Amino acid sequence: MNAQPNTRCGDHGIDPERVDVGRRSLLDDDTYFTVAETFRALSDSTRAKIVYSLLDQELCTCDLAAIIGTSESAISQHLRVLRQLRIVKSRRAGKLVYYTLDDAHVRVLLMVCLRHTRHGAEDGAAMQSILTMVADEPAAQQQ
Repeated sequence: MNAQPNTRCGDHGIDPERVDVGRRSLLDDDTYFTVAETFRALSDSTRAKIVYSLLDQELCTCDLAAIIGTSESAISQHLRVLRQLRIVKSRRAGKLVYYTLDDAHVRVLLMVCLRHTRHGAEDGAAMQSILTMVADEPAAQQQ
């Protein structure tokens, strides 16, 4: 379908074929809600810092609080939101709870956002390595 797009909808009306294709390609509303909630969670700079801090290491709440420069209580509240959205996961070791990113998709999401924000200033090799890691991930983990 190589039809040229209408220059102005008011002049020509809608293109029913394109509208039909567009409507059929939409996902269910719950999917878009979850996507929006994920971006909403990452739109908070403290939560973005938490996720970034967890890119390469597992950290407990007190370590995250020290890194970010806020209280453990505030970090715990942010981690609750991130856990609910499956952005981070936790592991208990005695009295301490350690956090890591839930999966490689979270890493890719953050790296793509950072790359977009920095307009490609980051090393492309690092991004390629992350994309390769996700592509190699077993199909069962991607769902």
